[in-house]
Amino acid sequence: MDGRFEAGQWAVILGGSSGFGLASAQALAERGMNLCLIHRDRRALLAAIEPEFEKLRQVGVEVRTFNTDALSGDKRDAVLDELARIFGESGRVRVLLHSIAFGNLKLLTPEAPVERTSVAALAKKLGSETEKVQAALDELFAEGAEAVHALASPPAYSDKHFLDEDDFSRTIHAMGTSLLGWVQGIFNRGLFATDARVFGLTSEGNEVAWKGYAAVAAAKVALESLARSIALEYAPFGIRCNVIQAGITETPALAAIPGSDHMKAQARIRNPFHRLTTPRDVANVIALLATDEAAWINGEVIRVDGGEHISGATQ
Repeated sequence: MDGRFEAGQWAVILGGSSGFGLASAQALAERGMNLCLIHRDRRALLAAIEPEFEKLRQVGVEVRTFNTDALSGDKRDAVLDELARIFGESGRVRVLLHSIAFGNLKLLTPEAPVERTSVAALAKKLGSETEKVQAALDELFAEGAEAVHALASPPAYSDKHFLDEDDFSRTIHAMGTSLLGWVQGIFNRGLFATDARVFGLTSEGNEVAWKGYAAVAAAKVALESLARSIALEYAPFGIRCNVIQAGITETPALAAIPGSDHMKAQARIRNPFHRLTTPRDVANVIALLATDEAAWINGEVIRVDGGEHISGATQ
């Protein structure tokens, strides 16, 4: 895609300092879109983040960053009031991307004990001790032998802390319904472009159950439902809304999920291309969907996973 966006067009990216948000900022900046990046990072991390923002500025677009809480209504309003001042009469929001990854990753209940007989049987066949065989399998898995993931030690979950209703409420708001406040805030200030695109991010956890993912899965489903309503009710004002369902992707958010190494191994085996999705894969699609030619795509959940979702392959 060689076309550039018109002058005065901006992308507002919630969660713009890493992962999908930063990759999307890069893809859009390369095509001439100005950036407003909202992120929430500790001071100790800023030294690593600022060089990434500087790379975006070097592309030749305007970049404004706000290290603030995107989930706070007051702070959201402060950011949008500042953007309205920056935009003046000509600037408008072409893209709003919700890429907030802030959720509770805990089990619903303590795990039931499971007897792992396969490794013991293998150790017996080899005339070795179960602990030694298990250690060898774990070492092989850590070194990249993904086919042994089913025999590697299982993920460790907390046996003291479990999801409660407050965990669900906070996660659903952070990763799902908080999109609404940003859409309404931008719209009510008249800051959306006449042809604007709103994006959310979901995962296969919207349909399948992963241990420790219940609250995040609920947030993803809430986000998808909200996105459909935005697509319907804001369409008369030129606003399209779609959700991107990425395959398993190496991001800080994935690393926080217990068992993420097992998830990555399974994804590489299953994916027709035998690799993980990258943030740039997703960013390229977001940039594509932001073009004039993609204006008739609205209210969709679009899979960007190289065929991972449809594959039944196990090897």
